[in-house]
Amino acid sequence: MESIPIWFFLMSTGLFGLLFGSLANVIIWRVPRGESIVSPGSHCPGCGTPIRWYDNIPVASWVILGARCRECGGRISARYPIVEATSGLLWLAAAARWGMSARTLFGIGLFYLLLILTLIDLDHMRLPNAIVAALGVVGVVGVLFAQLTGVPAVPLFIGRGLLSAPMPYAASGIVIGGGISAAIAGAYALIRKSAGLGMGDIKLLAVLGLFFGPYVLMVLMVASILGAVVGVAVLRRHKGAGQARVPFGPFLASGALLVALWGPVVLDWYLRLAGVR
Repeated sequence: MESIPIWFFLMSTGLFGLLFGSLANVIIWRVPRGESIVSPGSHCPGCGTPIRWYDNIPVASWVILGARCRECGGRISARYPIVEATSGLLWLAAAARWGMSARTLFGIGLFYLLLILTLIDLDHMRLPNAIVAALGVVGVVGVLFAQLTGVPAVPLFIGRGLLSAPMPYAASGIVIGGGISAAIAGAYALIRKSAGLGMGDIKLLAVLGLFFGPYVLMVLMVASILGAVVGVAVLRRHKGAGQARVPFGPFLASGALLVALWGPVVLDWYLRLAGVR
């Protein structure tokens, strides 16, 4: 059997990402409100009219309808097609990074659920346990699959020596991600008498350890740098810390994406620059 052309694989993956972007919008809206993601079906938030299948085509329907409901003419937020397009791009990025492999499947699960967590955290300043747990399940399944079959899946990188097997590598990431973040949160609470990292952030870092192993430390570093830059900008805009609240989840998600795509390359470059390699 002839192999699938890479262009067809990438295109198909991106299109599936667009389709699942519609589901992401549903999850982002309903899960924080305790609503079912299955019933009722998609409907206009203004008039409640069920959305026809041909009006629910990712991105295209929003453009064709002029960003308005066909029935009531109410405005449809641009966020819907943005989430759909972002989902498609993230699926495409995973496919381009890992090709036709098991890692692509689990990388897609990682990127997709991080997108959902990012938007929920921006909206509600919290990371729902159910979605963090779902990401954890994806990671555990990937680790067990890799351990039992020898096919690279999760973690996303390969360790050496004692960490050459998937399970020890993932376990080290859980300890580093959850342990260090909990220590930072505890120290911050003692010094500043207020919470630094929320429990949702700590749980997410522990789960990210499944996917990244020791590289989860790089995820935290990148997220902290991004958070500091954005935090300073927000404080300057609001002219006071009391008025500014910035969720950390989106920065963890951004750090995870960057490290997943380029982490080992950047680390190798840095070590060579420092003369270690």
